[in-house]
Amino acid sequence: MNLKNIHNVYFIGIGGIGMSALARYFSSNNKSVSGYDKTPSPITEQLEDIGIAVHYEDDVVLIDENFLNKEETLIVYTPAIPKNHKELNYFLENNFNVLKRAEILGKITENTFCLAVAGTHGKTTTSSILGHIMQPSNATAFLGGIAENYNSNLILGKDEISVVEADEYDRSFLQLSPDIACVTSMDADHLDIYGKHDSLLESFKEFSDKVTDKLIVAKGLNLDGLTYAIDKDADYKAYNLRVGNGTYLFDVITPNEEIKNIEFSLPGRHNIMNALAALSMANLYGVPLNEIKNQLKTFKGVQRRFSYKIKNENLVLIDDYAHHPTEIKVVESAVREMYPNQKVLAVFQPHLFSRTKDFVNEFAHELSKFDELVLLDIYPARELPMKGVTSEWLLGKINNENKCLLSKEDMKLHVAKSDANIVLILGAGDIGLLVKEVKEILLNRLKKV
Repeated sequence: MNLKNIHNVYFIGIGGIGMSALARYFSSNNKSVSGYDKTPSPITEQLEDIGIAVHYEDDVVLIDENFLNKEETLIVYTPAIPKNHKELNYFLENNFNVLKRAEILGKITENTFCLAVAGTHGKTTTSSILGHIMQPSNATAFLGGIAENYNSNLILGKDEISVVEADEYDRSFLQLSPDIACVTSMDADHLDIYGKHDSLLESFKEFSDKVTDKLIVAKGLNLDGLTYAIDKDADYKAYNLRVGNGTYLFDVITPNEEIKNIEFSLPGRHNIMNALAALSMANLYGVPLNEIKNQLKTFKGVQRRFSYKIKNENLVLIDDYAHHPTEIKVVESAVREMYPNQKVLAVFQPHLFSRTKDFVNEFAHELSKFDELVLLDIYPARELPMKGVTSEWLLGKINNENKCLLSKEDMKLHVAKSDANIVLILGAGDIGLLVKEVKEILLNRLKKV
């Protein structure tokens, strides 16, 4: 199938972060784009603002008749869509061109020089940094988050170079055609798909074998490639790490040269690793180190990745997508580094019954570290409930005297009364939609002090 012959693209699940980036891409390439999503969101509102029609009921009658032209229409869907979805089944039964999001991304990368970022953690931040570094080179970047510099999950360039997230969920990254790639991490995750960690590792090995030019991996991962690390011998080594005026400064040695005093403002050593991975990939592509240094200095971050919503000497509100124990660990570590001896309240919404079940003890260990903890009910996403797997079950395993399980409304009341001056909103479900209200509550609390 040649994408150039397609005039209409219809998205089922258009409000998803990866889906909406593709919708923007096709719209910018003068295709007629429309779609369905379950509920309105800031993302669907932005799509509608640029002329993309979106509806919120699963009903074929609501689809514009132009998109029912089989020869000229491509249907794109996300694996999160249930199998009984009426619109999806209509298109399947009538033999439309129906492809998963990953397959479309794969077709785009076939025809570009592709820089792909893989790993169970750090993909979105690393690919956003890389997309920003590669922006002067006219790369088009498809991101799994909203880059603050562009207020978008698509950095639009020319069609010769692509930057993509290589997502291990559903083995999606095996659809890609990577020329240069990195692997940031290979922790156990998505065991609902893989069954066991070994199967996930095998999938990463299969992905690495697809790389045609250069592979770079975090030092210590069991993959053949160039390596990157902080303060350890590696092909790309960051060292002399220090903090000045709220910004990290560090130096880097590459296989061929050295660059001093790189400035980078995202907090946490994990973000230095993300920046180093992006630097390595861009440098392997051929971007000069001085140009990379300039781009790193101006990178503003990604929404919901340690995003400051309030930041003053009396109160801090941070919003983060952390939904795996390792991600919670790095957020907690970064907060303690930035704000030692401060009281930290974390509000966490577990994401998926399967992930909660597979990592309940690891979640309990990491969540016990906060001074105060509020749990919300599990966000099911694509899953049906599992017997016995509840937030109450998780709460019982957490060793923290200041813990509670609350509804979303009661959580807001709790935050209003808390004396914690560092508040974290954590999770990959719909908890991000509550951040605006929590911010208002905290600002009102500050006025009363």
